Amino acid sequence: QVQLVESGGGLVQPGGSLRLSCAASGSAFSIHQMGWYRQASGKQRELVATIASGGSTNYGDSVKGRFTISRDNAKNTVYLQMNSLKPDDTAVYYCRVLTGNFYWGQGTQVTVSS
Repeated sequence: QVQLVESGGGLVQPGGSLRLSCAASGSAFSIHQMGWYRQASGKQRELVATIASGGSTNYGDSVKGRFTISRDNAKNTVYLQMNSLKPDDTAVYYCRVLTGNFYWGQGTQVTVSS
């Protein structure tokens, strides 16, 4: 079993930045992929970014060039640096990791508003 603890969400003005973190812990495991997804009110959950164990990354079209995903394998932690935030980025952001199974975090609210 894997537990995920997310942090870093909050309220930010348009054009601002936030950094999300997600730390994985639990029984001995090997993480293949880590990623972030988001769900805005009334909308489906969508891909934000993923990063494989080797470091290759994939981004949703709406965040390319503004968000950067990274990971610290020694700490089993994934980060999401979000720059140039827009009101449309407002959502609950979820961490997801893939070991032999998928595990989801509890979500952290990001609100972009003036």
